[in-house]
Order: sequence, then C-alpha cells, then structure tokens
Amino acid sequence: MSNVINTQESSATKEAEVSALIARVGERVRKAREGKGIPRRVLSEISGVSPRYLAQLESGEGNISIGLLQRVAAALGLRIDMLVSEDDPLTSQALQVVDLFRKADGDVQQAVMRKLGMGRKKRARRICLIGLRGAGKSTLGALAANALGLPFIELNSEIEAQSGMPVNEVIALYGPEGYRRLEAEAIARVIASHDDLILAVAGGIVGEAETYAQLLRHFHSVWLRATPEEHMARVRDQGDERPMAGNPEAMDQLRSILTSREVPYGQAQAQLDTSGRDVDVSLGQLLEVIQKGGFLNKDGLKTHPTIE
Repeated sequence: MSNVINTQESSATKEAEVSALIARVGERVRKAREGKGIPRRVLSEISGVSPRYLAQLESGEGNISIGLLQRVAAALGLRIDMLVSEDDPLTSQALQVVDLFRKADGDVQQAVMRKLGMGRKKRARRICLIGLRGAGKSTLGALAANALGLPFIELNSEIEAQSGMPVNEVIALYGPEGYRRLEAEAIARVIASHDDLILAVAGGIVGEAETYAQLLRHFHSVWLRATPEEHMARVRDQGDERPMAGNPEAMDQLRSILTSREVPYGQAQAQLDTSGRDVDVSLGQLLEVIQKGGFLNKDGLKTHPTIE
C-alpha cells in the first residue's frame, strides 16, 4: 500500500512541476511581449503560432511543443532557454549587460569586443545590411559595394539562383520553413565563397535565431532603419501596392513589426537611419559607418567625398 501511495505522490509532484513550468513559460512570453509593445496578433504573424495558441500559452494552459516555442522565442528576440530556466533571465544582470551593449555606440561596442577577445578574422571583410524592406538595403548596398570595389549580393537572388524559381514561388511550394532552410544554406555558401562583399538580406531573417546568429558571427552588420511611413512609401514607389491593398491596418501592423524587431536588429554592430535623406547623403553616411567601424582594411577603402 505504501508503494502505491508513494507512486501517486511522485506522479502528482511531477504533474505539479510540469504545470509550474508551463505557467512560468507563459508568464515570461507575456512579459517579454508586453515589454516590447508587441500585440499578440503581430507575434502570431512573426512566429507562425496561432493567436489562440499564444493566448493559451500566456495563460498557462498551453502545452506548447519545443519547435513552436523556439519560433516564439526567436520572434521575441530571445533564446529559448530564457523562457524555460528556473531563474528568470529576463531580469538578470547578464540581460542588462546585453541591452547596454546593444544601445552603446560603435566605438564602445568594438572596445568591448576587443576586450573580450572577439577578433575580426571570422567576419573577414564581409558586410551585411539588415532591416525591413524599404530601408535602402539594395540601393545603398550596390552603391557602397561599387564605391569600395566589393561584390554585392542580395541573398534572395542567391536563393533564387540555387532553387531555380522566384522567392514567392519558393515560399508557396516549400512554405516559410522551407524558405528559411534555403536562406540558411545560402548564407553558408556566401560565407564559404566570399571574404569580401556587401550582402543585403530579407528583413525577416531575424525570425530564425540560429541563422541570424550565424550572420552576426560572420559579417560586420549594419541596421538600415527608417520611419514606418517612409518604409511604406518607398515600397509603393517601387510599384508594389500590396502592403496597403485591402488592408486598412497595414500601417499599424508595420509599426508593430518594427517594434518587435528592434531587439534583434539592434544586435547589429552599427545603425544608420535613412529617414528623410536622399541616396547620396545616406551613401556617404554608410561609407563613414564602414570606415569608422573598421569593417574593412584601410587599403580596401576608396576615397569618397564627405557629404555635408
């Protein structure tokens, strides 16, 4: 009889531990989402997890799979262990240090990296431009590469060349997960074949934490940013009406996406706001960022006039 009682108590203890874990994960997801000002609907769009499932998760009722939880963590700019560990890393000193590093200027970040022994060799002379569509990645990337005598590659073009079909067809055929796999493979090929280049990547690359981490390890990164209004206007100037077509909430959604990605985009080594600036001014500022950041050897830089 005592063995039966002990078994029942052990089972009840395990169930209580599981319930406590589910509640802890849900609370941290909710705190992280609210802390970043991300509506649940937008988190659903970014992570691919349904709003109903997210609501259950945040209330402590959803027994989410590891795969889906990884998507949620990536969408929040967090490591998955931050959501499941017994200690709350969301309020830890380490996270505060990460936040301070993210907000520091380029000189401070470089000094910290040198102090920690994080060398440049792994990044070689590779530069990556990140940010939402309409920030100027393609335009400025091509112009800067020409000014510096470097190759310029758009990662989506690399994916299309490898798959033999346009990106929208890749997504339609293989789904978002298939596209992310091809995206990771394309980055690996670029790293293996180029030590000198400027690369422009799609804005959603931050949704796959491992791929984005690989990108940051092997490239000097610059976040090109702009206001939501300018992002939208530039996309429409390119002849694409899809962002606004039949969607009166498009601008609000864009603002939410920008807010949700501030943390992962903020991990870039440098930032450049292109809002309200013409191409020549933004190009001059990008070249200045590259030079001041030491992303290239001195001999790799061409002279470019200072734009007042």
